[in-house]
Amino acid sequence: MVAIADDATRRLNLPFLTQGVTTASIGNDGFGGYDIAAQAETLRARPAGNNTVIFVGFGPVRQSQLGMENQTPTDVQLAEMKQLVATGMCEGAIGFSTGLTYTPQTFAQTDEIIELTRVAAVYGGIYESHVRNESLGLKDAIDETIRIGREAGLPVHIAHIKALGTDVHGTSGEIVAMIERAQAAGVRISADQYPWLASSTQASAALIPSWALAGGRDQMLARFNDPAQAARLHADIAETLRIRGGPSAILFTVGNDRYAGQYLADVMQSLSLDAVDATMAVLREGNIAIANFNMAEADVQTFMQRPWVSTSSDSSDGHPRAYGSFARKYDEYVVHQQVISVGEFVRSSTSRPADQLQITERGRLRPGYFADVVVFDPARFAARATYTEPRLLSEGVSTVVVNGQLAIEAGKPTGVAAGRPLLQQPSKGACPPTGQ
Repeated sequence: MVAIADDATRRLNLPFLTQGVTTASIGNDGFGGYDIAAQAETLRARPAGNNTVIFVGFGPVRQSQLGMENQTPTDVQLAEMKQLVATGMCEGAIGFSTGLTYTPQTFAQTDEIIELTRVAAVYGGIYESHVRNESLGLKDAIDETIRIGREAGLPVHIAHIKALGTDVHGTSGEIVAMIERAQAAGVRISADQYPWLASSTQASAALIPSWALAGGRDQMLARFNDPAQAARLHADIAETLRIRGGPSAILFTVGNDRYAGQYLADVMQSLSLDAVDATMAVLREGNIAIANFNMAEADVQTFMQRPWVSTSSDSSDGHPRAYGSFARKYDEYVVHQQVISVGEFVRSSTSRPADQLQITERGRLRPGYFADVVVFDPARFAARATYTEPRLLSEGVSTVVVNGQLAIEAGKPTGVAAGRPLLQQPSKGACPPTGQ
């Protein structure tokens, strides 16, 4: 979390400020803690360059009771988990987030998630999710998300919506239709998107089946070494590699300098191993992030044009989306391809995400609102970050004001960290009075 990093320069979050991003969310995809008050206090004591909203993350909540195990919680454990969500919401979280493709979250059944999400609903929060499957199981995953929103009774938000892999390329229209039918039926559902054709995550999460990740890294390595599990493991990894486009579509990025900047196809050749064994060889040395070229341009454009999809970065090191998503969306899809208008770009990057995240008095230039203001040069605003050089700052933003203070002036950072934690006010009467 850059926002609460020890290093003051990192806390400025220049990759975001140089794109004009004045508010960021942390705890997305179920990775946030449930200690919301402590995080907010850190943000006050050591301010970030941008404002911060905070989710309660399902991962730590579940791990508090079940660790990394593939188990169903007992009634007592579920009650403890619900209390952690409730406390986080009372401390100012904007909602409850899940990353259902990640262990141990992926082991949770839908009913468990609904029970926890209902807690967030009591306090007026939202539900944000990296859905359970973005490839062959995409439609089922969208159905699950819709069901959670309907049964928990709160707004739901799909993180970085996509159709991942050749098996589902061209299905974006069907996914849009599913979501808009649900909206017409009264489910409050929205999404965000980063404007790139490659996704990014840890190699273990992307390439190793969830059953082999249960219990953590040591147990994963034990399964790698177990001859009795070799056939199943090889078959499942091979299928995942196929879905994700094969070895030439997987670029290792950060986490191990030996492999960073190489495609899996290159590693196979250098190690004289097949794709599965090369994947396991890399992971034996430690986890590493990947960029996976798995999306189709037509699907990216279809999602981008919907009036309920906002811009996001899904920020992570080793992928240019952290440094260039907003700038790229403008330069590539407004200026060059003319997929969306300037007005739609601005809406999808300002007022729409503010509304989706229920952030009040921000996202619009309006009297009485907080002064979070961006000025960019429409002839110069563009991303410089690439997959091989992902840490290049964007260009073309001349002025950024955060809470009335200049963060970028004449295109240069001022060094001012004016960001604040933006805590949600729970529904009236939902939380015990302060001090009780």
